[in-house]
Parts: sequence; C-alpha cells; structure tokens
Amino acid sequence: MTTLPTLFLSHGSPELPQTRRLAREWIVELAARLPEPRAILVVSAHWVARPVGITAAATPGVIHDFYGFPPSLYELQYPAPGDPALARRVHVLLSEAGIPAREHPTRGLDHGVWSPLSLLYPEAHIPVVQLSLPKSDLSGALAMGRALRPLRAEGVLLIGSGGSVHNLHAVGMPGENEPWAYAFADWLKLAVEEGGVDWMMQRNHWPESMTLAHPTLEHLAPLLVAWGAAAEGARGACVIDGFDLGNLGMHAYLFPE
Repeated sequence: MTTLPTLFLSHGSPELPQTRRLAREWIVELAARLPEPRAILVVSAHWVARPVGITAAATPGVIHDFYGFPPSLYELQYPAPGDPALARRVHVLLSEAGIPAREHPTRGLDHGVWSPLSLLYPEAHIPVVQLSLPKSDLSGALAMGRALRPLRAEGVLLIGSGGSVHNLHAVGMPGENEPWAYAFADWLKLAVEEGGVDWMMQRNHWPESMTLAHPTLEHLAPLLVAWGAAAEGARGACVIDGFDLGNLGMHAYLFPE
C-alpha cells in the first residue's frame, strides 16, 4: 500500500462551502493534488479534550458548532461513513505512546472537519474519523502526530484542520491585510519549508506577530499533528498561499509521503 502524505489545511469560515470567494476555490483546486485514501483522520481545532477524543460512530453525522450564520448553513450535511476499526487503531497507537484517549461512539464531525472535506471529497464516500487535540499547545500536538505516523502506510490520510493565521478580532473585509498577518505567515512558511519543527517549538524563536496571529494556539496546533505524522525531518510544501476576510490565513501545507 502506498504511503500517504499528511496535510495541514486552514478551514476558514464555516460558510466557506457556500461562498464564491477565492478561498473556497483554492481548496477545491487542492483536491486534484491529493490521493484518494481508504480513510481520513482529521484533527480539528474545534475539539480539545483530555483524554484525547476519537469519534467511533459508524455513521457520525455532523455538528453545526457555530452561530449567527444564514439558516441554510445549518442544513448542510456531510454523510460520510465513520470507521470504528480505525478509531480503535488510533486509540491503540496513542495508548502505546502514553497518550490517554477515549472513543466517543455517538459524537459527530464538527465544522473543522466537514466544511473542508465537503470541498476536497464532495462525494462523502470515504470513511472519516475525527480526533481531538490533547490541549491547546504545540508540544502535545507534535507528540500525538508522531504517535500516528504508522497510519500513513495504512492508507489513512491525516489532515490537521486549523488556521495559519487566526485572530477573529482582526477579521475584516477581503484585501484588508495587516502587516503583522503577512509577517507571521511568512515566518511560518519559512519554518515549514525548511523543516524547522524543533526550532519552531522554542518560544524564544516565535516572532512578535505570534500573539496577534494566534491569541490562542488551537488553530496552529493541528499543523504540528500533521507535521509530526510526516516522515522524520519532513519539509512541507505550501499548496495554498493566501488570506480570506482580511487577516484570516488560508495557507495549506502538504508533507510528502
């Protein structure tokens, strides 16, 4: 079986599947560059749990975990099957790495999962399992990714779904980018493309723009899961490079097989 890459994807606004903005088209175009896996494991910024949570439902359904959007958005579904066997495999790998985990037999997929997958794999025919973050920090996310590395050789596409630049207090109109957003995106791109994951983990290397780009770390942490699951010393390729709604980073990084 072919070893698969891993992916970090900025999922943007919940309404992305219904918009005509460029950010939506970027994700749709990315689909042509991705393999078709036997199953998909997604780590979303919108689920942080201790112990780590794993969806284990055979038919998980979706969660509309947002408010204030048009009514039609709450009608969107993504009827992908679940994969209880994969959930068990993930549980075993995490336990072997000393990471406590719990399977959730009834939990659905939040919008950090179903929103981008509806653009990448709109047929919803590939089984999907969601995994929570262990907590909103980078070291725990990296360790979790490394524990899941064997899945790449088992036909599983691991996706970290978050945001390259994510400060909802600084979201505006398209094109209204601020210098700090560009500065952080450039720093992050350099770190990923140079394979500097250990360097990036050190707070003294973080740029001044970090506190504005990520007031909290849960949208950056999925990148470390995808990076950790990639091959040792992996360098990521930037496959989406841009912003939506002003300062909302939509960058995506693919880590090679």
